[in-house]
Amino acid sequence: MRKVILDLAVTLDGYIEGSNGEVDWCIPDDDMDFPGFLAGIDTILYGRVSYEMWGNFQPDASAGETEKAIWAAVHTKKKMVFSSQEWQDSKATFISSAIPEKITQLKQQDGKDIWLYGGAKLITTFIQNGLIDVYRISVHPTVLGAGKPLFQDLKERINLHLTEVNRFKSGVVQLIYERKV
Repeated sequence: MRKVILDLAVTLDGYIEGSNGEVDWCIPDDDMDFPGFLAGIDTILYGRVSYEMWGNFQPDASAGETEKAIWAAVHTKKKMVFSSQEWQDSKATFISSAIPEKITQLKQQDGKDIWLYGGAKLITTFIQNGLIDVYRISVHPTVLGAGKPLFQDLKERINLHLTEVNRFKSGVVQLIYERKV
């Protein structure tokens, strides 16, 4: 069965973005093998705001070839957007209700794994409903002191099993956990 993977950058103090939405603390690191991660997925899940910001993002002409290739790969994936508002975009499927049921159906379909991109509200909904199979968290060597925390409004404990640890030259440490069932 396909897995939902939360692949996300966080600060050392657990924030996914600063108080003003900033993510300038994210350190791109070539040895993280993001293209390898993208090769293992075929679907990306977005909240509406994240999709508006990143769902159709195109790097500018001065971007490096690696960045351009990553975005080109992202845009080959099926995109699903979760929103309570009515939306139309020919590049995505929009979902406004019955999230647990639709994710269960999606996981049972043939295909590669599924990337839960975000935003914060969607991630919280997935966490609260036990829909994340793999937490792939890249901890960046920055402490913000305030912002949007990764884990908020938890209703119960989440037990995880550490499956892999990767350390990168940038100082980023990637922790990969699977949810204990």
